[in-house]
Amino acid sequence: MDRVRRAVTIFCLVGAALFTAVGAAQGQQRETLSFDSSWAFYQGDASGANEPGFDDTAWSTVDVPHDWSIAGPFAQTNLTGGGGGYLPSGISWYRKAFTLPATNSGSRVFIDFDGVMANSDVWINGHGLGARPYGYIGFRYELTDDLNFGAGETNVLAVKTDTSLQPASRWYTGQGIYRHVRLVICHPVHFAHWGVFLTTPSVVTNSGSGQIEATVHIQADVRNQFASNRAVSVETVLLNPQGYPVVSGITPAQTVAASGTNTFNLELTVTNPALWDITSPQLYKAISKVIAEDSSALDDEMDDFGIRTIEFRPATGFWLNGRNVKILGVCLHHCGGAIGAAVPNRVWQHRLEQLKAIGVNGIRTSHNPPSPDFLALCDRLGFVVMLETFDTWYATKTTYDYHLYFGQWWTNDTRDAVLAHRNHPSIVIYSAGNEIRDNPTNVPGIYLPQQDLIHQIDPTRPVTFAVFPHVETETWATGIQGQMDVVGENYRPDNLMALWATNQNYKLIDTEENHTRARWVSVRDNPPLAGCFVWTGFDYLGETIYANGGLGWPYVICAGSDNASYGLMDIAGVMYPRGWQRMSWWSTEPMVHVVRYTGNNGTGSLVSDWTPTGGYTTAKVQVYCNCQQVELFLNGNSLGAKSPPANAAALTWTFAYAPGTLTAIGRNNGVDVATHVMQTAGAPDHLVLSADR
Repeated sequence: MDRVRRAVTIFCLVGAALFTAVGAAQGQQRETLSFDSSWAFYQGDASGANEPGFDDTAWSTVDVPHDWSIAGPFAQTNLTGGGGGYLPSGISWYRKAFTLPATNSGSRVFIDFDGVMANSDVWINGHGLGARPYGYIGFRYELTDDLNFGAGETNVLAVKTDTSLQPASRWYTGQGIYRHVRLVICHPVHFAHWGVFLTTPSVVTNSGSGQIEATVHIQADVRNQFASNRAVSVETVLLNPQGYPVVSGITPAQTVAASGTNTFNLELTVTNPALWDITSPQLYKAISKVIAEDSSALDDEMDDFGIRTIEFRPATGFWLNGRNVKILGVCLHHCGGAIGAAVPNRVWQHRLEQLKAIGVNGIRTSHNPPSPDFLALCDRLGFVVMLETFDTWYATKTTYDYHLYFGQWWTNDTRDAVLAHRNHPSIVIYSAGNEIRDNPTNVPGIYLPQQDLIHQIDPTRPVTFAVFPHVETETWATGIQGQMDVVGENYRPDNLMALWATNQNYKLIDTEENHTRARWVSVRDNPPLAGCFVWTGFDYLGETIYANGGLGWPYVICAGSDNASYGLMDIAGVMYPRGWQRMSWWSTEPMVHVVRYTGNNGTGSLVSDWTPTGGYTTAKVQVYCNCQQVELFLNGNSLGAKSPPANAAALTWTFAYAPGTLTAIGRNNGVDVATHVMQTAGAPDHLVLSADR
């Protein structure tokens, strides 16, 4: 039976693929082409570069995603300053020449950008398509009416970016076309951009059969760009995580008016679904088609989604698939360290796997929408995500930041951020802002329209924003907390609990938190707090004015220190001692890790080695563990066993230093379950480089 089912599945999938290819060739079904390769690039302004006849033969050739700013040079004179990591900014141009066959002349052709940093202008064959100031938002332009079709007929797409006005951010943004680009060729009757929305409104046990049944709702917006009406239906087939079709359905036909858009709704039932969860992130696929009256497929779209339930409750926090889960999150900026802002997927995969290994289950995209690729990794690896839209509203944090554009653009940017990402099962909550500096009396009038708009586009997830702790009293005096889906504040878990005591209907989340033990214990021991997002998972470029005691230049990394609220890991992914401590609090796998003070008898900072320098006679070590008991050995001699206290404090030992081997053994029920060994290093001999795979 399995062999038959596999054969049928392969036939269906191969048949569908062939049908799509044939349809695309006939100008019927969707064709999506990567537009990442072979762009002509110029760093600087170039008058006339938007015109198709412009001579760009002297320009360099690059592939996108491309971040030209990371090439430097670092300089104190760069206008980005410490916030931008002292890296260069300015104007840049990209141009791409391409041809399209005459068979595409009856289709509609679009260009999709996942993100351009920043203040982008786009032209096709000299015709201006539009401008977009916010660099973190994906966008689409239609090219059809200005294209040349046929052999030898060249088209030129031109993109200008401009980050001249600085400082424009509190962290490193990158510059250029730093995310993917795609050319999309559609039948004139097609799904609207981001027009297929998949939700799972019900996951329940059938009282008759005893089986779990999930309702999958497909909402599809279909656009008709013909000059006459067209009657169509929408058909969807769902594939389970193994790739097998499990259920399909088709809507009744509707007549879509000329130049109009209709919404189609379809509900399908999946029996005994594999649920998407942080412990088992199972992903389904939905293949949706626009079906004409003659049963031919006009357009198709494939979307990953997850079947799961989410809920924030006032007394007990976050619930996933009927299970109470504490969100153990970190904040992440979008740069990849020395790689810059055009981060390869493998880098994010490695970083997310590192975070997963220490017990992290949540990500806050601080303080902007991420790339679709990043969210796809969160889907696949099993993280819950707080998707954040803005760092500023009308009030500024840096001279030329988003506050200049918020009034004109927040509606478009919010709408597009939610439309683009709402099918990702990892997203469980939206944040409309971070530490907003607007006058607190104005906050309700600015925040609530954003919350309402998000509800209109995606009614399945709640909304919050990160209240600035320095104005919390004034903010709560407006009563905004009673109108927020979930009440969020940075660095004030105890104050959130005090607020909850005044009204136990409030739902709470600690939107940003530091590394102190007291703050973690507060989150851990207060069930109404859904969880927290530690600042940060990794060190990042920029924001140096706040790091290293405010020293500024030549610091270009927002690097942490023992008492600063920065990375669990450094910019290269090496764990800080506080990362090991966090692992002892959050990981469910048995672990033990030893760190020592660099100075004699508990002075200095903490490091993970047993090779002190000069005058080191009395060692003081901290041991992080999540085991019932830890025994410490120096050169095979026991220094005693201790058990972790209830307050999550590290275990400490003070003893006479001796070179050799320091070993910590963690035990549960008397059985050795975790070991950490540190050995005194000899003289340096050679360097060894190793790849992670």
